[in-house]
This record gives sequence, structure tokens and C-alpha cells, in this order.
Amino acid sequence: MLGPIPRDQIVTHAGERFEKYGCALYTAVALSALLGPGDTIVPVSHVRRRDEGPIKEILGAYRNIDPSGITSAHDQGDVVELRYIEQNIRVERQTSFMNPILPGDVEPVLDADAFVCVPITDYEVGQPTLRHIKEHSDAVVVLDAHGPTSTLTRSGERHPRVWADRDVWLPYIDILKMNLEEASSTWLGESAEMTADPPRLEQDELRDLARHCLDRGVGAVCVTLDERGCVVFFADDGGGIASEVVDRIEVGHVVDATGAGDSFAAGLGFGYLEFHDYVVACQYGNAMGAQRCTGAQLDVYLSREETHRQILAAYGPRP
Repeated sequence: MLGPIPRDQIVTHAGERFEKYGCALYTAVALSALLGPGDTIVPVSHVRRRDEGPIKEILGAYRNIDPSGITSAHDQGDVVELRYIEQNIRVERQTSFMNPILPGDVEPVLDADAFVCVPITDYEVGQPTLRHIKEHSDAVVVLDAHGPTSTLTRSGERHPRVWADRDVWLPYIDILKMNLEEASSTWLGESAEMTADPPRLEQDELRDLARHCLDRGVGAVCVTLDERGCVVFFADDGGGIASEVVDRIEVGHVVDATGAGDSFAAGLGFGYLEFHDYVVACQYGNAMGAQRCTGAQLDVYLSREETHRQILAAYGPRP
């Protein structure tokens, strides 16, 4: 599991304030809830020296998380300010950044069954690292496109960026996950012409994006649709493009949506490894994302059995 564990300073849409560690921490803890005591989750991340001890103390409560991949040799780690304007819209500023995760950092874990990559900025998990994984491992690679479609200004403001070198990455990704804004940064159409204010992609354009990615080696493209759940595209038995909308799992009261995408990625990776079914993987993604929104702490995640029941109640048995 690759990505930053930033010190987040959060103001929610309801005006509540939190300060806590986030991003890959959510992914690791969500996976811990889904996996058994005999399984091992290894977060690979670079943090500040002052944060290494507290982060490892938090993760020490989870017996199936091995924190040895969290290092602070360069004393660099992300610090992020998040101010929510609406439930799913936020302004981001980054005041400190980690050094990138390089091929040498993943050498000890190349025997993993899956790599779930949740970078939040373009430099954190690069294409050479994914290429190294695919060339030296049989693991499934899940990539959250938030990283390659986001960048920093000199003053620390975080902004969307065009994923201009997308096609160099695609052969090394098995499941590509993104939201609608990230999809707009990933697909500019066949002409690749940029506009000052790019619109969100419509369903036909999302299908064109998915076809482009699948033709270049990606197994599935999953696009989250905010309150509407997500849509997943994958190859059908006839060589065409299949798609299915996976409705959201209702949350009675959203307390804090920070980390919902990171938790979704955890469910996506687990669901695919467990069932080899992209739709079921998205159901688990929706479940873990919904659970993350129900509280501000890490105790929001349900056990594997409880999550399975939640999915059955929401979707029924898979045909």
C-alpha cells in the first residue's frame, strides 16, 4: 500500500475542526478491518521524524499492519490543510511534502498480492515505481488517479493538472480509480485540446476514456460519482466494453468525508482480490467509503462479516 500519511488540518462543511493523520492511514486501517489476523498490510510511506512515532503508535493497535515500510530518513512528509466548502467540495493547501516513493522502497514487498496506491499529488508515486512493480511482481496494481491529476504551486496550493503522460502509465495499472474531476483531467478527447474551464465528462465520454485505458492494458476503470455511487468499465467476453453503475450505500449523517476515496480504494483492492469481480470490488469500495464518512475517528470501519452483510442489504446477492 503506497502513499503519503499526511498531517491533515480539516475544517468540515459543518464548521467542525479536526487535526489528524490521513490518506494512506485510512487505506491501511480499512484493509485491516477487511483482512484476517493472518494477513499482512504493509504501508510504504515517507513521513517527518516527528510524525513517525505517533503514526506507528496508531498502527500498533492493528495486528495485521506491519509499519516497517514507514520511514523518516529524509525528514520529509506531507502536511495538508483541507477546508470543505460543501460536503464533497474542498479547498486544499499543502505546507510540506514527502520525498517520492521510488522502486527501491518497494523491493521488500514485491511478493505482495496487491499494491493499492493512493498518492494525493503527482510526485508521490511515479510511473517508474509502478513499472518496477509490474516488471518484478505478479501483484494486482490499483491506482487512485488523484495523484497524477493533482499538483502543487510554489505557495502550496493544490490544483488539478492535465495527466498529459497518462499513456506511459496505463500498461502498469490493473484497476484505475478516479472521480469525475480527475476523469476530466485524464481525458481531453481524441484531439487532446484544453479549455479554460473543462466540463465534467458525460457517460459517453467516460466510456471513451475507459476504452482508451482498456486498450492499453488496464483491466478496469472505476469512476466515483459523488452521492450516486460509481460506474465501472471493463472488457466483456466479446471484447467490447461492459459497464455497470454501482449505487451508493446510504449514510444517515455524514460527519467527515475526508479519506472516503482512500477507503474506497481499500475496498476496491480487497473486493477484487477476494472475488475477481470488478462490480463486487466496487461494492466493497462503496461500503468502505460510506463507513469512513460516519465518524471522525478510525473506529468507523466494520469487520469483514459486517461489511458483507451491509453489501448484501444494499445490493442483494451477485447473480
